[in-house]
Amino acid sequence: MTLFRPFLKITLGVLLLANGAALGAEPEVRDPHQWANWRGPLMNGHAPEAKPPVEWSEARNIRWKTELPGLGHSTPAVWNDRIFLTTAIPVGEPLAEPRPELAPGAHDNFLVTNRYEFVALAINRADGKIVWKKTLNAALPYEGGHYTSSLASHSPAADSEHVFAFFGSYGLYCLDHDGGVIWKKDLGRMHSKHGHGEGSSPVLFGDTLVVNWDHEEQSFVVALDKRTGIEKWRVKREELTSWASPIVTEVDGKPQVVVSGTQRVRGYDLKTGDKVWEAGGLSANVVASPVAGSGIAIFGSSYETQAMFAVRMTGGKGDITDNDNVLWFRRRSTPYVPSPLLYDDVVYYLRHYQNVLSRVNIESGADEGGPFRLGELRNIYSSPVGADGRIYVTSREGLTIVLTHSAEPELLAINQLEDQFSASAALVGDEMILRGEKHLYSIKQESR
Repeated sequence: MTLFRPFLKITLGVLLLANGAALGAEPEVRDPHQWANWRGPLMNGHAPEAKPPVEWSEARNIRWKTELPGLGHSTPAVWNDRIFLTTAIPVGEPLAEPRPELAPGAHDNFLVTNRYEFVALAINRADGKIVWKKTLNAALPYEGGHYTSSLASHSPAADSEHVFAFFGSYGLYCLDHDGGVIWKKDLGRMHSKHGHGEGSSPVLFGDTLVVNWDHEEQSFVVALDKRTGIEKWRVKREELTSWASPIVTEVDGKPQVVVSGTQRVRGYDLKTGDKVWEAGGLSANVVASPVAGSGIAIFGSSYETQAMFAVRMTGGKGDITDNDNVLWFRRRSTPYVPSPLLYDDVVYYLRHYQNVLSRVNIESGADEGGPFRLGELRNIYSSPVGADGRIYVTSREGLTIVLTHSAEPELLAINQLEDQFSASAALVGDEMILRGEKHLYSIKQESR
């Protein structure tokens, strides 16, 4: 049966669709069998080699479930038999009086009541046991953050030797797979808009780690040597607070760092930091990270205004806002918190952080079916992911809907877990690694 017509409540049905191929050729520095950065091997939410399960519950297809200390919304990084994640743990006696939030325009924030330990964890992928737990910093937070946020919302990155745990104002740390600290770096103190907290994740490409530092003071993007932490380049940005993470993609035979932003979206040469192109059009409070493939990047935001557009980066030079490099532009139903998913030549994205899913051709900007209302899902902070011809969308309330990757998506399953979820899923092998506020889940089809 067809999943749903636009804006109709969905009902359960089961159909299968063959897996689609990944869009464009990807650099060899990306291992499609790992989940090394928060948006996966292609930095767009698609895992081309993964075959995760379709159905699960607390009583079915749960390989293991591990209780986690503290609170974090960071998505795990997965490399072979290790899962890496970060958390922030309150320690000591509470303050006699909570620290007030002093940021201009502060609202809906949690108050600082404790010192916190900022911790990296390694989990054994086979059995879910905590292999090591490393406290990297301990501090009284400068600000609390939005009540739906955490003090460990930056997702880690990893390769075959290193783990990069980032806590923003509380430090950037490079560890080995046994938890030993190789280097650490203090990038300063971030002043986020409204004191709503931090969350942009670092991205690793080859030997370079890139961090975006957009806040209410002097913003910048910096590239570091992954082995030493020594800066390769740093570029100032005329930007305000952003929670979007950078990505790296191949353009005209060279890797570019692509960064979203309120004033401009930009592409920087990965080797030198030189700005290659820029374009304007987004709103303030950019949260969603861009996605890119086949020389096209897609950006979106939804705060006081709604905006989403696609840029053909190939041949782009200087300010391309008003030229043919901008392929299409939308001002309705654009993403706010969840980042888009790029799967083949289609971008999937959610309206704001609600349960309306659009499916758009990346080159033409035309809707390919939809938009579709996702029935029982409500608040969605995690970003959609895709693998094996399927799309996975998880709500904060613990529901995950599984759809076919097709012009008229079919509903395969609605799955419920007993936790809250803001972190995005990691898809590796035949597993989904899903991080809740209390537990980390390994979801895998049981042997029949």
